[in-house]
Amino acid sequence: MSEFENNRLFAGFRAPREIIFGAGQRHSLPKIVGSLGSRVFFCVDPSMVTHPEVNTLINSVAGSGTEVEVFSDVAPELPMENIAAAVSAAKRHSTDAVVAIGGGSSIDLAKLVSCMLTHPGEVNQYFGEFVVPGPILPIVAIPTTAGTGSEVTPVAVMTDTDHGMKAGVSSPYLIPTVALCDPELTLTCPPSVTAASGADALTHCIESYTAIRRDGDPDLLASRVAIGQSRLTSSMALEGIQSISDGLLHAYREPSSLHARAQVMYGALLGGLAFGTAGNAAAHALQYPIGAATRTPHGVGTGLLMPYVMEYNLQARIPEYAEIARIIGRSVIADDTLSARVSEADHALVLAAGSGTSADADQEEHLATSAARLLQLYLSGVEIPSALSQIGFDPAMIGSAAEKGLSSKRLCDNNPIPLDTSGTESILQAAMSGRLSLG
Repeated sequence: MSEFENNRLFAGFRAPREIIFGAGQRHSLPKIVGSLGSRVFFCVDPSMVTHPEVNTLINSVAGSGTEVEVFSDVAPELPMENIAAAVSAAKRHSTDAVVAIGGGSSIDLAKLVSCMLTHPGEVNQYFGEFVVPGPILPIVAIPTTAGTGSEVTPVAVMTDTDHGMKAGVSSPYLIPTVALCDPELTLTCPPSVTAASGADALTHCIESYTAIRRDGDPDLLASRVAIGQSRLTSSMALEGIQSISDGLLHAYREPSSLHARAQVMYGALLGGLAFGTAGNAAAHALQYPIGAATRTPHGVGTGLLMPYVMEYNLQARIPEYAEIARIIGRSVIADDTLSARVSEADHALVLAAGSGTSADADQEEHLATSAARLLQLYLSGVEIPSALSQIGFDPAMIGSAAEKGLSSKRLCDNNPIPLDTSGTESILQAAMSGRLSLG
């Protein structure tokens, strides 16, 4: 009897009121915001504020009779000092709704602006889970990268520069009202951003698919923002892994391919929907101190760390990692450049898994064991580093990073195997050397 059949048929899910996905769908924005109010505040990524398509979009909203104010002083990784200036500008504008156009920082800023306008105070008073006291102003989130999933999640993450750490506000009230996802807006995304955001999206899918399983207590969704793996989130995460692995290499190498861009954005959307309820785990917890120490993009860190976290969690998630290996392994073998670097054993495992024949327990375990190295090989195709030494991380900081990672309790509690200092240190030691022990 499977785990889902054995009293595991539980599912939980949170999402925006409306999700709109597809090429050209950005043009529906004037009608969307027209239903939300007459004064709209835009949080726009500075790299996109002069983009012709974004300018056309903002002008079309203004041309429909809506009073528009644009704020574009958004720094990467969202330093806390950016937030007060945006809130002041939105307050002066007497805004009715907030529109975000950009990556995760712009969307997270829009969430915090909407929150602070409705519930004034200092942003740090809302750190943690379920602290936001009630509904906030409506938000329309329009991602221009395919990775963060913030357009559908209940979390806003910022950088606490005073303490050198990421901090988060986590509440179902932060979920945008509308997620408007148009892959045409990612066509000008530079390859390095495509790689980092795509690696982060793939990590979202893997972590939510393999997260802890909790009993379906009736109070679970009211007591935890991240409830762990459930039937709904797992199905979305698995489809997200498939969609991203089908498209990311192509989108990185041929940025003008709208089909590849759409595959990656769709997978990133599914990953956001999955982790928005299931939650992330150790790779994200450890990336926060790693990112603060190295100033590397968030997705570079999560993509680098994920294979080592997979090795740590392997014995708790054999069937899930076997399925991940099947999906990513097929993409690796189908790629001329990467296929030559696959070991004969892994090649045979993946081919056998894709033949439709059922695997016995030993075959499944061998396949699961290959998942971490197949993921690492796949991500090397978009030039994600495989070792902390490659991004300038000081090995003397492993102990402090391990402790800081554990302080992200909402993430560590979601890991399928309990985490303590020795566990997080072992993951970081392996990532420092760049050597997968099962490789």
